[in-house]
Amino acid sequence: MRKALLAALMVLSSCPSAGAAEFSFDGYADLRAILPSNQVSWLDGGLGKLRYGADQSSPDFRVAEVVGQGVAQLTPGLMAMAVVRYSPEQRTFFDVVEAFVRWRPVSTTPVRFSLEAGAFFPPISLENTEIGWTSPWTLTPSAINSWVGEELRTIGAEATVSWRRPTGTLSAYAAMYGWNDPTGILLNVRGWAMHDQWTGLLDRPRVPDIYAATRRPPEPFPMYTYEFLEIDKRVGWYAGASWDEIGIGHLDVLYYNNDADPTAETKVMAWETQFWNIGLSTEIGPVTLLAQGMRGNTFFQPSETFWSNTWFESAYVLAGWNIAESWRVAGRAEIFSTNELRPGTGIPMSEHGHAFTAAINYLPNDWLRVTGEYIRVESYRRQRTRAGLPADATEDQFQLSARFYVP
Repeated sequence: MRKALLAALMVLSSCPSAGAAEFSFDGYADLRAILPSNQVSWLDGGLGKLRYGADQSSPDFRVAEVVGQGVAQLTPGLMAMAVVRYSPEQRTFFDVVEAFVRWRPVSTTPVRFSLEAGAFFPPISLENTEIGWTSPWTLTPSAINSWVGEELRTIGAEATVSWRRPTGTLSAYAAMYGWNDPTGILLNVRGWAMHDQWTGLLDRPRVPDIYAATRRPPEPFPMYTYEFLEIDKRVGWYAGASWDEIGIGHLDVLYYNNDADPTAETKVMAWETQFWNIGLSTEIGPVTLLAQGMRGNTFFQPSETFWSNTWFESAYVLAGWNIAESWRVAGRAEIFSTNELRPGTGIPMSEHGHAFTAAINYLPNDWLRVTGEYIRVESYRRQRTRAGLPADATEDQFQLSARFYVP
């Protein structure tokens, strides 16, 4: 991965138009006061669903992250962008969240084409639309988009064709990618989570300590998995379509399939993962409504006598209200579940739960955003009993964020 990123930077720096390129930089530093959950966070090896848990002091004060985004407009139709981040939870001091080039030639006709290549998020999230793949409404995205930030990156190329009409736009897109063979492992061994700690391209997320301890033979912990790794030399793909209509809203449907070989293994097993995602948004005066649903499964077979097939699903509804120019409030309700099928009599890695989020944002100027957010998550996961915990857990987390932007 490091070699691929270095090669991309060398290509960009050698572009003939680089001398005439227009560069811009944006970024922010996020400082937080936190009242963490009473469960140990999955980031610390527990089975808690939230970013901050019982291993943190209460209250806790910290730098949550520092994000920088650089954009180079190399030609009128060619743009390059890279997003880097510092976070106390990641394994390297700086990490790369995205790095890609986009070619979108100028078009004077209703039909427009674009091509994107590099490492970038697939077009799934309706929430995370701002710098650093963050949400304008909440600090913590839904379980769906938290998982996208953990396990999904398009390391490949995506092509889009759009038909622009006076009242809206119809688009179709498709992508081919690699280095996403472990996608699905976190949904199986840990389940859904809600947080804003994305897995950078150089990072490796932690798996629960109880999962490491109950493997045969037991693994020492902390135990980490790989996310951006090519295992089987097979190409994954996704395809979708979107419809934007003035006065109505936005609809997007996507099918994702990493086409992994579930019997292949290098540093970790490959997980064959596929899902459908549908998203809808509309505006009613100052109120924005978002709804998103995802359903799919992830499968792996490490031996002839053992296999695991985990069906996962989640959905949410978010309502956001812009109050005047300086205030923005939002509320979100969501449900989530996983259902593992496998041979034998062991405890399946299954769960179900729901969560409620409320946030209020104050934006007095261009360089400051103050956000207060409260989350309650209630979930049932039998895996907790292996660690001597009740299968049911109720978690509450409050965060107060001051985000300072580089305008």
